[in-house]
Amino acid sequence: MNRKPFIEWSDFEKLDIRAGTVIDAQIFEKARNPAYKLFIDFGELGQLKTSAQITELYDLASLKGKQVLAIVNFRPKQIADFMSECLVLGVYTQDGVVLLETERNTNNGLPVG
Repeated sequence: MNRKPFIEWSDFEKLDIRAGTVIDAQIFEKARNPAYKLFIDFGELGQLKTSAQITELYDLASLKGKQVLAIVNFRPKQIADFMSECLVLGVYTQDGVVLLETERNTNNGLPVG
């Protein structure tokens, strides 16, 4: 796998990556590919929602209460009849996407740096 081109530190600083806790997860029936709707609490930033194609490795019950990392400063994106407001981060594996989680619980909304 090839590395992407180098970026400047200022490029990284533009990303707002935060910890948040999944408070609800639902099947996204209108998605083209199997996906869930995630509702994530980011503390003072409020609740944001996203869709995630993570059905291979996660069921709905296992997602609730999971503290994940997400980019919260992308513009909202319409996906079918759902408005995605953030992007959860994960690692692509042969078995599916593995979500990036905090090693310990932190306050929701704290930034990654």
